[in-house]
Amino acid sequence: MAVTLPPGLSQQASRKGAAQNGLARSRAGGRILRTATAAALAVWFVLPLLPLGLWVFADRWSYPAPLPQHWGLDNVESALARGAATGFAGSLGLGLMVSAVATPLGVLAARSLAFHPSRWSAAVSALLFAPLALPAFVAVFGLNVLLVRLQVPSTAGVVLVLTAYALPYTTYVMRLAYAAHHIGFEEEACTLGATRGQVLFRVQLPLIAPALARAAFLAFLVGWTDYLVTLLVGGGSLVTVPLLVASAASGTGNDGIVAVLSLIALVPPLALLLLMGMTGRRHRGGRT
Repeated sequence: MAVTLPPGLSQQASRKGAAQNGLARSRAGGRILRTATAAALAVWFVLPLLPLGLWVFADRWSYPAPLPQHWGLDNVESALARGAATGFAGSLGLGLMVSAVATPLGVLAARSLAFHPSRWSAAVSALLFAPLALPAFVAVFGLNVLLVRLQVPSTAGVVLVLTAYALPYTTYVMRLAYAAHHIGFEEEACTLGATRGQVLFRVQLPLIAPALARAAFLAFLVGWTDYLVTLLVGGGSLVTVPLLVASAASGTGNDGIVAVLSLIALVPPLALLLLMGMTGRRHRGGRT
């Protein structure tokens, strides 16, 4: 038996169906646009790396040949002979130390500014972000003289100065996180009998974990990519990948070695970005 809907209900159903079809087309268009944007960004990022990848395995590549004439691993061996492994270890250790010091300091500073404001908050914020406003060359020269007179070890001095430069980034990221953080969750946990340690590890840290990872990543990048502070304050006692890249690039005929060292410099940041992306995706999936 056929059922005939009243005119009003029929028009309402047709409008609802049209709206659903429009929403489906909009979502499909959004997916296509996101896919195209991601593909364009991937091409834009990968294209500059192609010559580096070719130079790594090019034993001889002379103009005007479009591709290397001889392939091999001479450049890799030369980079290792120049101390690539030592530089990688030095940069990795420096980045981890700066991240380990600057991240908790940024958390404490951001939490204090967010939940315990005072008349000195503006001055404290200006002091924390001052390293970004000062010319790095001038600031490092002045700090280097002070550290030498205080007889601070060179490695400790490098970590101390880079922590000061990383602190604005960690504080900014964590302050944004705390701006969206509801302290009522912590207060409710305390009301239910949780200790300070339980509140910290079971309430606060899980809520700010994504922002904490981003802050630690930025602090790591400050230590990993630094050249000026390591050169002036370290005085050559700390060998890092940026120092080796600059040393190789200052000479002629070292294109292959520079390519190897440059790709080595890209490995940890890319690996950390992929790890953060995978962890964030699992976190969002578990939360939903």
